Amino acid sequence: MVNLNGTLVPNNEATVAINNRGLNYGDAVFETMRYSGGKIYFWEDHYFRLMASMRMLRMEIPMNFTMEFLEDEILRTVTTAEEKDATFRIKLLVWRKSGGKYTPETNDVAYSISCENLDTPFYVLTDANCEIELFKDHFITTSLLSTLKTNNRLINILGSIYAAENEFENCLLLNENKQVVEALNGNIFLISGNAIKTPPLADGCLNGILRKQLIAIIKLMPEFSIEEKSISPFELQKADEIFITNAIQGIVPVTKYRKKEYVNTTAKVLLPKLNLKARLS
Repeated sequence: MVNLNGTLVPNNEATVAINNRGLNYGDAVFETMRYSGGKIYFWEDHYFRLMASMRMLRMEIPMNFTMEFLEDEILRTVTTAEEKDATFRIKLLVWRKSGGKYTPETNDVAYSISCENLDTPFYVLTDANCEIELFKDHFITTSLLSTLKTNNRLINILGSIYAAENEFENCLLLNENKQVVEALNGNIFLISGNAIKTPPLADGCLNGILRKQLIAIIKLMPEFSIEEKSISPFELQKADEIFITNAIQGIVPVTKYRKKEYVNTTAKVLLPKLNLKARLS
């Protein structure tokens, strides 16, 4: 089932108007979340990121868009699924209501909530190959808009097509200063010895929920140091380990970049701590 503005409808009957502003102008923001064991992982962080994104895009936040209301709507949608106790990927999409061209007639919003099954009830590391390459056809701009989860994802789409055509599992995106910003579907972390780096938000990377959680976890581990610092492409082949993070998959170790192959030692140490924090969130 899909929740359209509070009304539950079957997936094959869920439709939006042809003049939908998310469809026509990318005038929409979204959150993708993991649901398992009766709870939404890191729900509070997702909620406040959504509210901040809506404010930045000058959307009118409805009075009833409280954390409790949206959580109840998500849970109500999940409980209509055939496998109520399954693990789900939840997508909460909010768009500005129809009307106008580039200048909207209203800042009021509509929303949808959809879900799809996931295979595992918690984050796991897979043994699958994850060979990456740089995507250099287009660049992310170093602006606050780049840190938001909006419907403007053409660079990610084109990068994903490039990866598929060249048999890479993922690509890394660069900003206009030729600094490594993020992967196609998540933030990146580089490990050299006990030093861990991830690009700063000022470089244009997504303000990722898992990024935030892992930074907090690593800061409590005296055996590691963590810094948010710009990453040059030349650093990739010098690193001992690289991994990608997102709210659905958790930690995805990179196995190869060009001639360099990587270990996943640090990822194995961090994963149980991340799963514990997710369950307690």
